[in-house]
Amino acid sequence: MINTEDLVSRNAAFAARGAHEGLHILGSGQLMVIGCVDSRVDPSHVLGLDLGEVTAIRNVGGRVTPAVLRTLTMLTKVSAAHRGDRPAGTHIVVMQHTDCGIRDIAAFPEMLASEFDIPVEALDGKAVMDPVAAVRLDVGVLKEVLKTRMPAGLVTGLVYDVETGLIEVVTPTARVGEE
Repeated sequence: MINTEDLVSRNAAFAARGAHEGLHILGSGQLMVIGCVDSRVDPSHVLGLDLGEVTAIRNVGGRVTPAVLRTLTMLTKVSAAHRGDRPAGTHIVVMQHTDCGIRDIAAFPEMLASEFDIPVEALDGKAVMDPVAAVRLDVGVLKEVLKTRMPAGLVTGLVYDVETGLIEVVTPTARVGEE
């Protein structure tokens, strides 16, 4: 088990490297990844990104839920407040993965329906057992919402295979949002 002393020591080594200096509040690459909390699926590691390149929004399943949409709305305001001379627009990636624990929550439909803010009867339409179908569905939801809530940007859908370590592009990058 990693204890507090380990964390303090690791943090001291991190701070000594200075990699945290000069970073922007939101990712330098204007990249946001909506992904799963699964420890095998850290978007920075999986996508080869450095500290400060991505803003990650993580939940069980990496799903586009009402809470994620509220977070995106808030991040739009944060971005506007800190943008300075940076151009508007963000690339949002929905990245789900194989062997996801959200499938285990399917045995608790009330809990899962609550997360999506839908009736239990509507859960079949959320493709909980199929990450490829779920990414397509969530990217579709995101595109509809972004048309009116955010500056123009890009949206992509990926599925990460926990066995091979590779990603599959499920929905190619598309431009969405207000111009």
